[in-house]
This record gives sequence, structure tokens and C-alpha cells, in this order.
Amino acid sequence: MSSEPVYKRVLLKASGEALMGSQGFGIDVAVADRIASDIAEARQMGVEVGVVVGGGNIFRGVAVASKGGDRVTGDHMGMLGTVINALALATSLRKLNIDTVVLSAISMPELCESFSQRATLYHLSMGRVVIFAGGTGNPFFTTDSAAALRAAEMGAQAIFKGTQVDGIYSADPKKDPFATRFDRLTHQEVLDKGLAVMDVAAVALARENSIPIIVFSIHEKGGFAEILTGGGLKTIVSDN
Repeated sequence: MSSEPVYKRVLLKASGEALMGSQGFGIDVAVADRIASDIAEARQMGVEVGVVVGGGNIFRGVAVASKGGDRVTGDHMGMLGTVINALALATSLRKLNIDTVVLSAISMPELCESFSQRATLYHLSMGRVVIFAGGTGNPFFTTDSAAALRAAEMGAQAIFKGTQVDGIYSADPKKDPFATRFDRLTHQEVLDKGLAVMDVAAVALARENSIPIIVFSIHEKGGFAEILTGGGLKTIVSDN
């Protein structure tokens, strides 16, 4: 393991559920602060960081559709949940004196700036952490797809997918004690095996743009920086 980061520009995808901590709903500020400290550590190493955060701790659009509601409206409500999470994480980063900007795919100028690739690249060049809110801005697309899209747009060298476990398994290791853990896979193997680490559209988009996906536990303090320097437990999805 080197003290120098393997990647210089990355996209971190964090689930909304990660922000809940042990709560059943909403945002645990202590958890947001801890994730912010991991991002700050990466910034101190000179790594440029973009972040996509989900909204499942607040609202899931598919929940509306499953009960006979309108999926489009449900997804719009879920996008608003991602904005709430993005603002919370930005607050935690600013407490650490990390210059941070929130860019939303849905225009709401009173709360945050609107997303554009030009704005993204400018803020990264100024040393800011860029948090992408509002998903892709379109219904029927997950925040995993938003992560792959934003990673391609910002020229990220890797997508870091922070999950509840330390990599990709053949089944849920919390439910199946015989689940096999993978150290390395190709994008196509993830698709062929139906491994539920990111949705199909996200994995395909990452593959088309030759962006590796690194899956690790977001609950390990300091884990993000450790993996950035080549250590730590993770699964690497790459065709190289």
C-alpha cells in the first residue's frame, strides 16, 4: 500500500440509508459528520471528490408506485430527498472547513446551484468537494445511474460505491453465511451474475466509459482514504 492515492479524481456514491445510522428514518448527524471526515481526509491527500447521495432514508419513489401511485411523482419526491441529504452532508463538510458546493439536477437556486458539467469542472478545479443532488433530474433512473453519469461527466477515474458490507458477495452475507466474496470482477461479470451492487444501467454506463467501480464498506472510519491508497477491503470491478 502506498501513501500516494491511486486515483486523483473520484466519485463517491453513498446511499441515503448510510446517513440514517442506527435510526429508522432521517439523518444521523454523527454519521454525516463521520462520512464528511472521510471525504476531508481524501481531499487532504489531494484527491478531487464528487459525491452522489441517495434519498432512501427519506423517501423512495418506487414505494409510491408499488401502492398504485404515480411513479413519476414518486421519483420527483425521492429527488427532493437527495437534496435534503446533500445539504446535510455539505453542512458536515463545511464544519471541517472543506469548501463544498451542492449542484442540483433540479433547479432550486434559493437552496443550491444548478448542475452543469462546466460548473462541476470549475468547482473541482477550485479545490471544492462537489455534491450532486436531484439524481439525474429524470424519473425512472436511480441515484446509482446518477453516480455513473456524473462520474463520466466529471472525468472521474473511479466510482467508489459505499455500501453496508466490505465488497461484492454472491448473496447477502447478512442472510447467507455461505455467500462468496469477490475481490475482482469485470463489469460484464457483474451483469451476467446479476450481482445487485448497482443497477444494470449504472454498471453498463461505467463499462462504456471504462470507469472502474470500487465497492467498500462506508461504515469503516478512514476506509475511504485507505482504499484510495491501495489498501483496505474492497471489490474492484474493472475490465483492465
